[in-house]
Amino acid sequence: MGVISSEKYTRTLKSLANRRVVAVFFLGFASGLPLALAGGTLQAWMTVEGVDLKTIGLFSLVGLPYALKFFWAPLLDRYALPFLGRRRGWILGTQLALIILIIMLGFTSPKDTPWLVALFALLLTFTSASQDIVFDAYRTDVLREKERGLGAAVSVTGYRIAMLASGALALILAGPLGWRLTYLLMAGLMLIGTMATIFGPEPEETVCPPQSLKEAISGPLTEFFGRPAAWAFLALIILYKIGDAFAGSLTTAFLIRGPGFSIGEVGAINKGLGLMATIIGALYGGVMLARLGLYRSLMIFGILQAISNLSFMVLAYAGKVYSIMVAAVAFENLAGGMGTAAFVAFLMALCDHRYTATQFALLSALASLGRIFVGPPSGYLSHEVGWVIFFFVTFLAALPGLALLYKMRRNINSLEHLQDADDKHSSP
Repeated sequence: MGVISSEKYTRTLKSLANRRVVAVFFLGFASGLPLALAGGTLQAWMTVEGVDLKTIGLFSLVGLPYALKFFWAPLLDRYALPFLGRRRGWILGTQLALIILIIMLGFTSPKDTPWLVALFALLLTFTSASQDIVFDAYRTDVLREKERGLGAAVSVTGYRIAMLASGALALILAGPLGWRLTYLLMAGLMLIGTMATIFGPEPEETVCPPQSLKEAISGPLTEFFGRPAAWAFLALIILYKIGDAFAGSLTTAFLIRGPGFSIGEVGAINKGLGLMATIIGALYGGVMLARLGLYRSLMIFGILQAISNLSFMVLAYAGKVYSIMVAAVAFENLAGGMGTAAFVAFLMALCDHRYTATQFALLSALASLGRIFVGPPSGYLSHEVGWVIFFFVTFLAALPGLALLYKMRRNINSLEHLQDADDKHSSP
């Protein structure tokens, strides 16, 4: 047993150190960095500058490209820039454009030229969403089957670290350095991503891309819906993390209004400890996925996600007990991180390499529907039935996804072998 454990540990270290996983980590960082610069950090800058709340509220619309990115994803599947291959060329192009846009945004004034800030912020989110499209495709294409879980985990880790840098760190630096210099520093951090793009490896399998824009648009849908259980896969994508999203939609509000923790306590524990637990959970889930396989990982991590919602039910019943709060937050974020690693690996396994950009953009957009639509009913439900019953309902909401996952276990297991067959079929 000791020899086996040692061998598995050695393989894990080698996986962490290989060029594909390292590149995916730093590209995950580049993917997460622009988000806050056009969102929360920009909102804080506008608030400090005295911009009225109505205008600040309207600025939330600049985030629409993230939700609509599947509309132009076929263009990135069909066409390639004349350098660095089909995926890395687009990634580098969007990264250079992001650096320029972040710098230009830093030289604007939210108070004096809000329309110019809005234009640059919208261009920033559009370019960032485009980078996300091609990064998701590159990650799916470059990682080997056994690396998908770990690759998903390290990309989520890089993404979270980048959000912390462009969010909390940027706000801390803005005081002594000013907003302009802060944005210039954030633009400099994007160079980390450009280096990863330049030195990152090309996918090992060569596939024939769409030969026309019509094929790039219709091909991903025709290919996906030509599979057995296509509609069941779509239902599973929506349902798998619905319970987690249901509970997470009101976690912060619950901790403040329910047990009565202070904003500082919620920030330190729910945000600080929660971030660390998510990263640890994602990395551990990625490592375990290579050992357990896709179906067992999805099932085990999904069960843990559902049970973690019950820990908040216990907290709601117990009241303001710090030990229970720490345990609940840590458990929920650990399970959520593991579930995310397996879920992203699942989405990657569903993609045909000819149409990765479009299919992943569509599937990830479908997955986000649950997070969007559970928000309004969660507020009404918690108000009507109280926090204890609310979190029990979020536990129940996770069960249909787990039941469907069990019913589809053979289909999920087949995905681990389907990708190799698709690659051979797609090779020119």
